[in-house]
Amino acid sequence: MDPQNLAYALIQLVHNFGAVAVVGGAVAARWLVRDAPATQRCLAWLVLGGWLAQSASGASFGAVSYHFYGQFPDIHAIARGALFIKLACAAGGALLAAIYLRRAAGWLPARRGMVWNMLLLLGVTALASAAFLRWFA
Repeated sequence: MDPQNLAYALIQLVHNFGAVAVVGGAVAARWLVRDAPATQRCLAWLVLGGWLAQSASGASFGAVSYHFYGQFPDIHAIARGALFIKLACAAGGALLAAIYLRRAAGWLPARRGMVWNMLLLLGVTALASAAFLRWFA
């Protein structure tokens, strides 16, 4: 078994579950439990964990490349743009989820809904960018 491929596969596993948590958590909070703030709070933790998993696993892809090749991957300008978008989404999503956890208890349902819409948009944008990053890398 090739250790490099095993490392990439395990990192991809974490990355995929992070993506599911980010998008699925936002969808569930926005539409399935929109009238259950306590459950939304649990989902905010899931979404925050998903963004952190996305960030850590994304950095790990670069670390494995550096470890096995002695350099980071040389990626096309389109892939670099997609990577920048993913990084911005991860930073924004983690920050927004953390703000939600800290302050949402006093928010009206409309504001909570708006934040979940924003978290969903960030998640979907990150997923779309991932396709461009993968294709043009």
